[in-house]
Amino acid sequence: MYSIKVNDIVIEREDKVLLKDLAKELGIDAYVAKVNNRLRELNYYVNYTCNVEFLDLKNFDAVRVYETSLRYLIIMALENLYPKIKVKFSQCVSRSIACNVSNIDEKVNNEFLSKLESEMKRLINEDFVINRKTITKEEAAKIYAEKGYLDKIDVLKYRDDENVHIYECNGYVNYLYGYMVPSTGYLKKFKLLTYNPGFVVQFPRAECNGEIPAFEESISFGRMLNDARDWSELCGCNKIPLLNQHATDIKINDLVNVCETKHNNMLAELGSIIKKDINNIRLICIAGPSSSGKTTFSHRLRLELMSRGVNPVKISMDDYYLDREKAPLDEFGNLDLEHVNALDLDLFNEQLLSLIQGKEVELPIFDFKQGKRIRGEKLKISQDTPIIIEGIHALNDEVTRLIPKYQKFKIYISPLSQINIDDHNPINATEIRLLRRIVRDAKYRKTDPSETFSMWPSVRRGEFKWIYPYQEGADYIYNSELTYELGVMKKYALPVLEAIDRNDEYFITANRLVKFLKYIRDIDDRYVPCNSLLREFIGNSCFYDV
Repeated sequence: MYSIKVNDIVIEREDKVLLKDLAKELGIDAYVAKVNNRLRELNYYVNYTCNVEFLDLKNFDAVRVYETSLRYLIIMALENLYPKIKVKFSQCVSRSIACNVSNIDEKVNNEFLSKLESEMKRLINEDFVINRKTITKEEAAKIYAEKGYLDKIDVLKYRDDENVHIYECNGYVNYLYGYMVPSTGYLKKFKLLTYNPGFVVQFPRAECNGEIPAFEESISFGRMLNDARDWSELCGCNKIPLLNQHATDIKINDLVNVCETKHNNMLAELGSIIKKDINNIRLICIAGPSSSGKTTFSHRLRLELMSRGVNPVKISMDDYYLDREKAPLDEFGNLDLEHVNALDLDLFNEQLLSLIQGKEVELPIFDFKQGKRIRGEKLKISQDTPIIIEGIHALNDEVTRLIPKYQKFKIYISPLSQINIDDHNPINATEIRLLRRIVRDAKYRKTDPSETFSMWPSVRRGEFKWIYPYQEGADYIYNSELTYELGVMKKYALPVLEAIDRNDEYFITANRLVKFLKYIRDIDDRYVPCNSLLREFIGNSCFYDV
């Protein structure tokens, strides 16, 4: 006899029970579960006393399982229709994934998607079981060779364990580096849209309460994705095995410097654009999601402009926070410092306008220990001195409402790589930002990853609310990714992630990142220049390290 606690319900059992059957008995809509704080697939059975938390599509872990399983289903359906087809997934606009196909004669159009959707729905209605199996690397390599998945064989070379997992469903076999739903019948929610040269797959999102968001075209972000894809192919690092080959090559320094040169070239281009219109530009606004490298970027942009005879001043938006007792609260009753109303917008606008008009102002300083503003230095600037502001709200015109739009130059910054584990498994840019933040928090704030993980959902909610809606209004998109950075950050991220206790609430997330990082070969950080944006996270930056 053993007991299972689900929420406030305690169930006594004698025989083992599959999690999917337990969820069905309790009438719970679930796609994956936590068992004693370990993420478990619903095909997992329990026969011991435990706590079970079933996760639906309002949960990020459940959505990740759903999206992984949906990609599996799409490949399976496509290969049923076109046995020799080649499929590649990548990041796309509107919180979706792009799918490009090759080695077929048909065009990707509405008729093509109609066939695909029909086959997917047939597989869903059949509700085929998705079985997880453990086999040797040699057996996996043989299966992949037969299926033409040669890039997966390359990844196997970097796996330390001798055994690997695969998933089998009605004779189809693949592995997508993540947990899966128990059967195809769970994958009813999806949308397919043509999106040249392939198509887009939409799926439920946790930040949308488990619903599929409306598709939103994004011109700037779309171009940024396309440029990132071209870049990854140009430098020969569009897949992890290719990056690993660079890491073990004596010319790894070339890859590092090529990536840094790309940043230099973008800064030079940006400097040229601003210089040409400097008679109009009074305010340079920089915004981007967490861990995009905004601080280092603003320092480097200032130097770039100085080299062109433009001498900007930088003002910190953080110094305009309202005193803590006046700050807004979120839906959980906690201080919401990412809300636009956490800033003293009236004072900020008044002081910006006064500075631009040539008046002297006394800038505030926000004392984070006391939770209130104190008096800072006085500042007066000349008529040809632009002001740089940087923060999550910098692109929101309401935040700088007293400054005419033609006098603002807006820059959106974010790291966006188009690097995959293999053709079927893109690496989400959010994961790269999360790794950056884990490394930076551990180094500079002595914060362990659990605390970083606990804040991440709130950070993400703030990004969707306060940053992404304004990115299309940017005058320039700066891609802050450095293609080599995963090889460098591994050295810093892996030890702190592996130190998380198995019973920790965030062990699941840490373990997922650990498994991912172990596929990546180390790159020595001695090759990273002191002014590199990556130094903001790993240390020894010439801008602010002492």
